[in-house]
Amino acid sequence: MSEAITNGTILVAEDDEKLGDQIERFLKKYHYDVFRARDGLEAIEQIRRQQPDIVVLDLMMPGADGFQVCREVRADFTGEILMLTASQDDMDHVAGLEGGADGYLIKPVHPRVLLAHIRLLERKHKPASGECDTVDEASEKLIRFGKLDIHPVQRSVHLAGENITLTPAEFDVLSLLAQRAEEVVSRDEILKTLRGIEYDGFDRSVDVKVSALRKKLGDNLSQPRRIITVRAKGYLFVPDAWS
Repeated sequence: MSEAITNGTILVAEDDEKLGDQIERFLKKYHYDVFRARDGLEAIEQIRRQQPDIVVLDLMMPGADGFQVCREVRADFTGEILMLTASQDDMDHVAGLEGGADGYLIKPVHPRVLLAHIRLLERKHKPASGECDTVDEASEKLIRFGKLDIHPVQRSVHLAGENITLTPAEFDVLSLLAQRAEEVVSRDEILKTLRGIEYDGFDRSVDVKVSALRKKLGDNLSQPRRIITVRAKGYLFVPDAWS
């Protein structure tokens, strides 16, 4: 197959039958193995049973909405979640990302745009040849700072021997910052490296991920000392703050 990179499994969780059919037909043209869920409860069951590579998840569904689905599956689902919604509310966007979604698109969305976002999510874990070589080579080795251990191959994190549950997107941000310890890494660089997009000055997804990391890793939220915000510059991972 010429589209070998796209041979993955995708769950389309969408209660609009016509739209779900359109998405399924389109993705199958690009050699994805697609299966469906028509409500939130079925989506939770399918995600747990099938463990797809990517979930295309409608926000508003009967049974359980997209926020509930994320909360239910995120702890033990390592794939990517791309949330779709007709809502223009920025707070829904933030809530989706905070709840565990890795991407967010507003309906109506052109099929080619949907495909581009799916490929960006794939690229985080399967970089194209020649891309992000330094990060990819470094990712094969254990990253250790004091009591913090980051295991890139297993995609797991331990702090003082305790397993820390992170979403895939949170892990990627932490891993990137740790590999660039003592350097200020801009939001633009983080987004380009992990999602292949430029920072537009309004995207808060990186800030949301860093805030979640601080909470989970026991950082001081009012005066962080482990992952520091450098005003108007980006974020800095402090290597000697993990003892």
